[in-house]
Amino acid sequence: MTFDYIIVGAGSAGCVLANRLTENADAHVLLLEAGGPDRKQEIHVPVAFGKLFKTPLDWAYHTEEQPQMNNRRLYWPRGKMLGGSSSMNAMVYMRGHRSDYDEWRAFGLEGWGYDDVLPYFRKAENQERGASAYHGANGPLCVSDLRSVSPLTRAFVTAGTETGLPINEDFNGAEQEGVGLCQVTQRRGKRHSAAAAYLKPALRRPNLSVFTHAHVTRVLIESARAVGVEFIRDGRKEQARARGEVILSGGAINSPQLLILSGVGPADHLRALGIPVVADLPGVGHNLQDHLFVAVAYECLRPISLAAAESKRNILKYLLFRKGPLTSNVAEGAAFVKTDNALPAPDLQFHFGPTYYIEHGFVQPEGHGFSIGPVLIRPKSRGSICLRSSDPLEPPLIQPNYFEAEADLRTLVAGVKLARRMARAKAFDAYRGDERFPGADAQSDEALTEFVRNTAETLYHPVGTCKMGADETAVVDARLRVRGVENLRVVDASAMPVIVGGNTNAPTIMIAEKGADLIMSER
Repeated sequence: MTFDYIIVGAGSAGCVLANRLTENADAHVLLLEAGGPDRKQEIHVPVAFGKLFKTPLDWAYHTEEQPQMNNRRLYWPRGKMLGGSSSMNAMVYMRGHRSDYDEWRAFGLEGWGYDDVLPYFRKAENQERGASAYHGANGPLCVSDLRSVSPLTRAFVTAGTETGLPINEDFNGAEQEGVGLCQVTQRRGKRHSAAAAYLKPALRRPNLSVFTHAHVTRVLIESARAVGVEFIRDGRKEQARARGEVILSGGAINSPQLLILSGVGPADHLRALGIPVVADLPGVGHNLQDHLFVAVAYECLRPISLAAAESKRNILKYLLFRKGPLTSNVAEGAAFVKTDNALPAPDLQFHFGPTYYIEHGFVQPEGHGFSIGPVLIRPKSRGSICLRSSDPLEPPLIQPNYFEAEADLRTLVAGVKLARRMARAKAFDAYRGDERFPGADAQSDEALTEFVRNTAETLYHPVGTCKMGADETAVVDARLRVRGVENLRVVDASAMPVIVGGNTNAPTIMIAEKGADLIMSER
């Protein structure tokens, strides 16, 4: 089997690439996905995504023990299906702050400043509100307002204004700070994943081949040139050859894992695993960054939370009209706040949900509740991905080093205090019951710090492990080409040199849109 391009991973980036590269009828593309199709109903009903966790559609990773989190091992869900994590995320459409991309450009990454990447955000977007200077209306990805906003979420927005935050009707517009409702990647009340937006329309093209349940085990590299991939499908090893390029789009965990398995990475690590060194790139797997969040949760005095989302009445409302609580993305409201006015951009994001945010939804206390979740969006801690062995089917070792930088812990404690202020605002008086977490007894900074150590979880945004740059730790250059190996690129969230201040799905799609242009410009 020989193709012009082989794309590894049918997640957010891979689906974009499969669509854009096959717009050229002369380009024959193979897309390989380790997981299966995206047929399961819980993928498409927005509120149900938590039911996909720890199923065959989830890689279900765990970190190493975190010394600064009382040696907890954190669960990291990642989508293992067409659409990848865009098929099981909370659908929040958020781009980050203008300064995020200008910082990338300041690293010497020409073409990655905010003014450079805005056209790619607009190109991707089919904005329900119409086109504007900041938004596109003709792209594949539907970006919509929530169809049925909880009264609890509206109370959160009002509470934010009562604590001094401005209303923000567009977090992806001129300003990021403030409080408001999230926009979501939905189409008429259903999830609009990268698979639905980009891959499904491209499947009609004869120059696109898609193999599911195809686990890529290594990139075939000859004379420092990528020439294909080896993968396991139906229990058998197979190979596919590339006339043009091999493009890794496995994300911040799988892309560095595959590079190392292929002999591209830190030489000492490769030798320890018995893997021949093809290219000594010490940065592969390093620079891991993620957003942590913690939940401040309250009992709700009225039966209006998502605990009742699956009532017969709500199921009927969804089936007939695609409205009601089943269209909720769970994280309906948001706020962006600076803990210090001297900061150039917000360092805290808040996600509000008309439900309990506890252990990824696996724990649901009796009755109704709501949660305000402060998110650390500018972490200073850095971690790594490396291999336990040369077995490509063994999960890699994930060490995020959460709270290695003490400033990260202090910022989240400040977020808990601000979340409490919002919860005590007048807007919540009709709804607010007892504080379940941290609880009335946790008042001192020491108690709140321990609460954060014991309960903080990932917000599912790992990035940075194949970072763009020009220094000795960079893995790819500004054109996303792997250093030291021809015809090999990494196009996904792992290329981010610094994590963006907001949810990472929209930026990943942007990276792939720009990456497709870079690839085709060299054809």
